[in-house]
Amino acid sequence: MISRTSLSAMLLIGTIVSANASEVAIKTLNSGPGGMMVFDPAFVKIQPGDTVRFVPTDKGHNAELIKGMAPDGAAPFKTVVGKEETVAFEKPGLYGIKCSPHYIMGMVGLVQVGDRPDNLEAAKAVPQNKLAAKRFEPLFEKIQ
Repeated sequence: MISRTSLSAMLLIGTIVSANASEVAIKTLNSGPGGMMVFDPAFVKIQPGDTVRFVPTDKGHNAELIKGMAPDGAAPFKTVVGKEETVAFEKPGLYGIKCSPHYIMGMVGLVQVGDRPDNLEAAKAVPQNKLAAKRFEPLFEKIQ
C-alpha cells in the first residue's frame, strides 16, 4: 500500500514533469508549404515527454508512425482520420510519420525527439515510395 507521503511525492513529480513538457501543433493540409498533401510543419524538433497535436485542418487526413522509422521500443500510433489527436513522444530519436490515405502522394513528416537521434541511418534506410523519399530528403538535412 502506498503511503500518503509517497503518493503526494509521486503527484508532485508528475506535475513537475508535465509542467516542463511542451506541445507542438502539426496541421494536415491538402495544399501548403511544400506542395499538395503536406504536414505543416513537416519537420519538428521536440524534447522527450513533449507532445504533438495533429490538427486535421483539411479533412481526410491522419498521422501514423511509419514502421521502422522510430527508436527501438517506441510505441506505434495511428490517429483517426479527420480527428484532432495528441501523441506523446517519450523516447529520443527520429519518428517518420505519414498520412495513411495520402502516403502514396508523399504526405510524410519527421519528428526529432532530443538532440542526437541514434536511429538516423536506420530511418533513412526504410524503403519509401518515390514521392515520400523525395519529401524526406530535405527533412533529413534538418537533423542536427
